[in-house]
Amino acid sequence: MPAPLQPPDTAHRLAALVQRHQALIALQRSAFTLRMHRALSWLQRAEAAGSDDDLAFICQWIAFNAAYAQDTGSTDSASERQTFRDFVGQVCRLDADKALATLVWQVFPGPIRVLLGNQYVFQPFWDALNNPHSDGGIPQHWREAFDDARQRVQRALAQQDTERVLYEVFVRLYTLRNQLMHGGATWNSSVNRAQVRDGRTLLARVLPVMLEVMMDCPAQFEGRPFYPVVKG
Repeated sequence: MPAPLQPPDTAHRLAALVQRHQALIALQRSAFTLRMHRALSWLQRAEAAGSDDDLAFICQWIAFNAAYAQDTGSTDSASERQTFRDFVGQVCRLDADKALATLVWQVFPGPIRVLLGNQYVFQPFWDALNNPHSDGGIPQHWREAFDDARQRVQRALAQQDTERVLYEVFVRLYTLRNQLMHGGATWNSSVNRAQVRDGRTLLARVLPVMLEVMMDCPAQFEGRPFYPVVKG
């Protein structure tokens, strides 16, 4: 996939989301409108990133975090992962127009298959690489996990299970996010260009749809943000 500027309808959709957000604020400010405000601010910054795919992807992921992350009082990582999965499922189920399904099955089926088949955005690969055998060899159990994940994805693709496929996409993009945010990649590196560009292009189209669904059903997403505004 060539290096993208923003898709032609992204700026228009983002402007429409900003207007909807202002209408919600006019009715009542809430934890939900705060999370939407933060998410939209980072999506706008991602749009302004031009050809800087790394910056755009990082801003998009912050926008995603701002939208979905809610303070449930739990610090358990397994619970956090389940919350992540529940959010993706909830948004898919509430998507009355099936806009997410359209993106998965009509707009991005090729890039999604490539991403899900890429071992470098599969966390168990890196876990094995970073924990070699005593003789320096790389444990190969990650390949079994990769094959199992690929079979799950193939079943989901065959069944057109949008929720499962989208969840798997975000799990792989989370590994890419970690690579960038934890200093595991060089800015504008040629090594990871394909996955960063594809990740940026996917998020540029998927995140505005997710925010639209959330604004359609704000009562379903009323959780508190982790960092509320505190006035001293």
